Amino acid sequence: MKEIERKYLIEREDLSFLQLIEGEKIKQAYIQNENSRTVRVRTKGEKAFLTVKIGNESLSRDEFEYQIPVQDALSMMEILQLKVLSKTRYEINFENHLWEVDVFEGKLDGLIIAEIELKAEDESFITPPWVGTEVTNDSSYLNARLIEKL
Repeated sequence: MKEIERKYLIEREDLSFLQLIEGEKIKQAYIQNENSRTVRVRTKGEKAFLTVKIGNESLSRDEFEYQIPVQDALSMMEILQLKVLSKTRYEINFENHLWEVDVFEGKLDGLIIAEIELKAEDESFITPPWVGTEVTNDSSYLNARLIEKL
């Protein structure tokens, strides 16, 4: 499966609308974390996933994701003594597109990123008024790079 997504920064003062939405806690860690490939383990609410991403492009990469038992995900994080990135994700429908807004915690507190997944790289969409600077092509905003700051 191909993942095509664009990323944007959000300013903290633009967040009042999030108080009306229930977020979902996410914890994720990387078993393998290289430029062209990552293997991620993630808990998201009551579910867990093992995800493989392949490719150097920030906009479009191959992605393979599999649901796994939550206890397996937590055990992998603990046994492998992985750094764990924590955030709360809010899903917002805007103009026929789903936006995911991630509010990071811990050492990344204050960082807020909005993502939109697209069906094609050239798909048109309307940007919500609360979206700031686009950082799609800045690899330092990939979760796989952010976790290095923990």
